[in-house]
Amino acid sequence: MPRATPFRLVLVTCGSLPEARKIARAVVEKHFAACVNIVTAPVESLYTWKGKLERSREHLLLIKITARRLKALEREVLRLHSYNTPEFLVLPITAGSSGYFNWLRKVLK
Repeated sequence: MPRATPFRLVLVTCGSLPEARKIARAVVEKHFAACVNIVTAPVESLYTWKGKLERSREHLLLIKITARRLKALEREVLRLHSYNTPEFLVLPITAGSSGYFNWLRKVLK
């Protein structure tokens, strides 16, 4: 099994495209993240909230970051997000191009 790199992919869903753009801009401008992809076409989310099945259209953020910046990123997402309990899932990145990893290191110094 490949070993993890110091890089992570963070998934965050937002209730609106303006909110997704606001969060993406803030975390990149503050250098908490190197890059954020915004899925502008809504994803359909099904989940249980307060004992009830819910369905909503959300916009997904794919945030590229280093492990050492996770706490700062999470604080900023929680500060800006409209949800009481926003999605904040961290996935390890086990492989990728060395050129892209070099760029991530440079941007997130």
